[in-house]
Amino acid sequence: MEHLFNSVPPFVVFYITAVFAFVLEGRTRTVFMLAGIVLSALNLLGLSAGDNWQLQFMSFELTPVRVDQLSLLFGYLFHIAALIGVIYAIHVKDAVQQSMSLLYAGSALGAVFAGDLLTLFLFWEVLAVSSAFLIWARQTDTAFHAGMRYLIIQVLSGVILLAGAIFYFVQQGNLSFDYIGLNSVAGWLIFIAFGIKCAFPFVHNWLTDAYPESTPIGTVFLSAFTTKVAVYSLARGFPGTELLVYIGAVMACFPIFYAVIENDLRRVLAYSLVNQLGFMVVGIGIGTALSLNGAVAHAFTDVIFKGLLFMSMGAVLHMTGRINGSELGGLYKSMPKTTLLCIIGAASISAFPLFSGFISKSMIMTAALQEKYNGVWLILLFASAGVFHHAGIKIPYFAFFAHDSGIRTTEPPKNMLFAMFIAATLCVGLGMFPQTLYQLLPYQASYTAYDVTHVLTQLQLLCFSALAFVWLNQKGLYPPELPSVNLEFDWLYRRALPVGALVVLQRLKAVQQLVYQGGYKLYCQLGALEHNRQVSKVMVFSQSTAGMVTWLALLLTVFLLVGVV
Repeated sequence: MEHLFNSVPPFVVFYITAVFAFVLEGRTRTVFMLAGIVLSALNLLGLSAGDNWQLQFMSFELTPVRVDQLSLLFGYLFHIAALIGVIYAIHVKDAVQQSMSLLYAGSALGAVFAGDLLTLFLFWEVLAVSSAFLIWARQTDTAFHAGMRYLIIQVLSGVILLAGAIFYFVQQGNLSFDYIGLNSVAGWLIFIAFGIKCAFPFVHNWLTDAYPESTPIGTVFLSAFTTKVAVYSLARGFPGTELLVYIGAVMACFPIFYAVIENDLRRVLAYSLVNQLGFMVVGIGIGTALSLNGAVAHAFTDVIFKGLLFMSMGAVLHMTGRINGSELGGLYKSMPKTTLLCIIGAASISAFPLFSGFISKSMIMTAALQEKYNGVWLILLFASAGVFHHAGIKIPYFAFFAHDSGIRTTEPPKNMLFAMFIAATLCVGLGMFPQTLYQLLPYQASYTAYDVTHVLTQLQLLCFSALAFVWLNQKGLYPPELPSVNLEFDWLYRRALPVGALVVLQRLKAVQQLVYQGGYKLYCQLGALEHNRQVSKVMVFSQSTAGMVTWLALLLTVFLLVGVV
């Protein structure tokens, strides 16, 4: 067992700070939260690759903290995200929301430093419960129901992960969280658990359903942690799993079509988040040093530029009370600083050269070509153009420009602007000095982002995408911003499944009634037969008493099962 005397587990400081954030008030709470993050960051800097905590729990050899370059990268990222999020939330007086945001961030740290599956499961579930409070904090009926659906799916993911961990322990004799693969039932169960949290196709609706219903503060935190923990877990447990290449390609493409027609601008960003996750999943699936570096680098840059976009839309919602594109427009006149900061985030997610998205997304695209995934490369190229349409253009255009909605307001509170300024500075800084990020990446792979071919290809893509948007908009062919509800896969469990369950229950009640009536008639007939037998001493029924009792037991069993259902 290795002892570390100069540091504590990375999540500890966050958990302690969360407790104090709940009981403190006002400026004292703010100072304590910021100080807690700084102290935790200093504690993290005291760790180095190879530092591990190990302990014996019953018959399990656990590694609650395992430090290597991959976990350290996500540790740095989560501290940056937490700091920006806390600064953005300074004006909020909700103790529950602020304390839960720190508990949530601390759980994400615990998960990425977990060296065994049991520890991962524990943080996996705390991550789910604490984040649900950020959705409920909006205190609307829609947010409550969205939060409940979110929590059910997240807890289900944890249950599947636990089942996979149990199978893994039986098969391997240990719970070490390293490469797992898909060669066993345990591997598939753990893969599904990670996939749910990573918003794989058909299990992604918890994200697009819940994130837009959260508070402006909650959405910023939610966009940073849950899915990135899943990306880390896939990179740790399933690198080079080719199935991920095709899953990621689908993830990168299908959200584009929903984002283009969506009216709620925060829901547009939620679909965009699924789209960006697709790039990361493709990189993990390819499995080379370059693609894995690209995947985790893109997770790093995505937290910052997507957080910036969510913060800008949160500022719009905070100041106007509206978030639908059909109700906004012309806000650049009264919110020019927010407009500029949003445009920086839009340029970053669109992968403009000299912005952060370019230095990470191009790594994944290059790796796809190097490994002969030419079709996947074309899909990612199409997805890149789609990102520019729905996030790079649509978000700032319909929120701040387009038609003048007549709304006149002011800039958001200074702390919100300052948090957005930090994120924008990082977007530009990382884009201009990519080696700052590259030297933190976990795998050895040389790469130059600003190759002439990469730059020209991306600029051509962006120019033609912009021309397409302008032409479609001028011709009236671009989907207008209309108040609407778009049917998605979650219709199956939010509408079809409840209706179907109601029909089934009604049918079961009818069957139950028939069984009850049949059982009662059989009981009466048996009573009459027994009476006649005792009177006449003549057996008038051909079956034995044992056979009749068996049939009666079967009928009663069916009756009980139907009653329970």
